[in-house]
Amino acid sequence: MASTHDLRVERLFSVKDYVCVITGGGTGIGLMAAQALAANGAKVYITGRRMEALKNAAETHSKGIEGQIIPIGPCDVTKKDDIAKLYDEIASKEKHINLLICAAGISGTKAEPEAEKATDLKAKLWNEETFEVWNETYNTDVTAVYFTTVAFLPLLQAGTEKHGHLAASVIVISSMSGIMRHAQGHFSYNAAKGATVHLSKLMSAEFQKARIRVNSIAPGYFPSEMTAKSSGPDQKSELPDEKVQEKGHVPAQRGGHDEEMAQAVLFLTKNSYVNGEILVVDGGVLNVVSGR
Repeated sequence: MASTHDLRVERLFSVKDYVCVITGGGTGIGLMAAQALAANGAKVYITGRRMEALKNAAETHSKGIEGQIIPIGPCDVTKKDDIAKLYDEIASKEKHINLLICAAGISGTKAEPEAEKATDLKAKLWNEETFEVWNETYNTDVTAVYFTTVAFLPLLQAGTEKHGHLAASVIVISSMSGIMRHAQGHFSYNAAKGATVHLSKLMSAEFQKARIRVNSIAPGYFPSEMTAKSSGPDQKSELPDEKVQEKGHVPAQRGGHDEEMAQAVLFLTKNSYVNGEILVVDGGVLNVVSGR
């Protein structure tokens, strides 16, 4: 039984001395997660394809915090050799990790299915979509999540063994788009994120025998290079409220804030009684757009 003193926020959500790895950690939601964890005492390795972006993110956002943000890589998570190399490099530095966040992702092409006439609908979707883009989107958003998680299972299990009841975990960044029935013109992305959602559930069930938790965060509109198309010199992106309001289906009338993503990440990281859940952080979109 916990005392009242044990229920202070700084005790409940401290990740002091945690070791974390984040793919896609140089920008967007991956960087938000890195900031949240490092601010609360964790050593956070961020990786991605662009080493310059990783170094800049680490340098810019590591000042005056309790933990560390450490760039490592580069790593293309769609390549098994890169993932294996990343694992070996982390394993040479750390005996365990407490958390893996799979945040790397791409959006694929956009083709709006607006026509009512079938011939026009076919022409639009057939000509603007390709097998190559679908495969690339699926490989990045789904297959890479699977192989990255599998690669890090030994270090994750070692993290559980080190901290006992605080089981090491994986957080998969999926999307509200993988739950809704509105394609948003992104058939390949939404289909891939739907697979990411289900993959998270599969891994949570299968990997619990190794005492490794797997949960997923399904974000709505958060500022990132995917939603804003760019990032600034601090590797952060801007998503003006009016851009979100134009969509007409966001009850919060704005994009998500870094603090709100941080709260979701810290909750799933520390609550060892949660496994196999999809935490939707979307400003109420799925109350408006049909899902599941």
